[in-house]
Amino acid sequence: MAKTLADVCALIEENDIRFIDFKMTDIDGRWRHLSIPAERLNEDTMESGIGFDGSNYGYAPVENSDMVFIPILDSAMIDPFADVPTLSMIGDVCVIALPDNRPFDQYPRNVAIRALDYMKETGIADTMLIGPEYEFYIFDSLTYGVESQKMGFEIRTRQAHWAAGEGNNNGYQIGHGNGYHTVLPMDINNDLRSRICMTLAEWGVDVKYHHHEVGGCGQMEVEVELGDMLKLADDTMTAKYVIRNEAAKEGKTATFMPKPLAGEAGNGMHVHMLLFKDGAPVFYDPEGYSQLSETALYFIGGLLTHAASLCAITNPSTNSYKRLVPGFEAPVTIGYATANRSSVIRIPAYAKSPDKKRFELRNPDATCNPYYAYAAILMAGLDGIRNRIDPHEMGWGPYDFNLYLLSDEQKKQIKGLPTSLREALDALEKDHDYLTCGGVFPQRLLDAFIRRKRAESLEDEGLPHPAEFSKYYDL
Repeated sequence: MAKTLADVCALIEENDIRFIDFKMTDIDGRWRHLSIPAERLNEDTMESGIGFDGSNYGYAPVENSDMVFIPILDSAMIDPFADVPTLSMIGDVCVIALPDNRPFDQYPRNVAIRALDYMKETGIADTMLIGPEYEFYIFDSLTYGVESQKMGFEIRTRQAHWAAGEGNNNGYQIGHGNGYHTVLPMDINNDLRSRICMTLAEWGVDVKYHHHEVGGCGQMEVEVELGDMLKLADDTMTAKYVIRNEAAKEGKTATFMPKPLAGEAGNGMHVHMLLFKDGAPVFYDPEGYSQLSETALYFIGGLLTHAASLCAITNPSTNSYKRLVPGFEAPVTIGYATANRSSVIRIPAYAKSPDKKRFELRNPDATCNPYYAYAAILMAGLDGIRNRIDPHEMGWGPYDFNLYLLSDEQKKQIKGLPTSLREALDALEKDHDYLTCGGVFPQRLLDAFIRRKRAESLEDEGLPHPAEFSKYYDL
């Protein structure tokens, strides 16, 4: 990777690069971009940056929205999806100020950086490793519309069980919910997933494996190796970009929507995590429950204490809560356990070595802004450590049994995750001091985020649903 401006200029010359594409992250977690002619990249660009209007990104007010983008040199990668030779770069965002510009404290990447700095300041740890799992669907095509007199969507995919009676088919459909690790010829997107992983490797994303997931009509998973939290936040943005564009190259479409299909498995983004200090693992204790240290259990206690408000950031779409329902390996109760996929925190039984001992948070999905989500997860865990929140004493487990099989009476004794975005936002309004601690999440950012997501929630709640016509039209 390029380390200096001279390295980048050499890369430009060797590959006949014509444009430099600067990619920035908005409040929702979407990449936006602008491009400059390659010959305009110089020392002044690196020092003064490229100006843009931050109010269009969702976080800065119009009256104070002048921002500058400063590219990060070692993020330079040739974009394989641009026909014109283009070099892609991410960067940091600063507020224009005198005498010197200052980092914009609401910019997603800066929030993640501040969270890591705060972790170091506490003395608890100096490194956070995470490992997200990317679940997504690949469809042959999608059409949808939302209008006053007509709304709906139609998904087409040749491998789905419902496509068995369609023309130009070969009979190799995947049964409902039977897609897990299915093989060729049913797994029609195997080569596409391989190409996705090859492209990710070129972008510096360390892929662990890929496979077909449970959803028989096209659900996929790409899992990456554990890595530094900030790099994995960058890599999450890259992964979503690569997956969507590789699918588009083949005339298909990829989505990370948590629940694109009724009755099928939803898309999560489980996040594995562990801490280190001075190179030593913080979460390991051979005598602890599931070989977890007291500190690790306190971290879990923090995650579970703030689970409801965390959901507003880790599951920030109305569609998110259509996934968080019983019966689809998605968590619905607040608790922890070993090797139990019905619990919101699962401790993998296979991770036994001290440097791999960890747990995963199973409720997040990829509609989140990864910088905010990973930073919020860290802040909740640190709050648990600082306040010595024991999850067992709080009655959150360990739940080493199937939570879906509890009786209705037993279920009433266990606290559940929010069932709607509105409920999660209510929780975030009441419980966010752990996020603002150390100046990690500015209050004005949380206010803007809540306003934005409440508007989305109210808009969706006001739309009539096609199913309502079948239930109520003749009443």
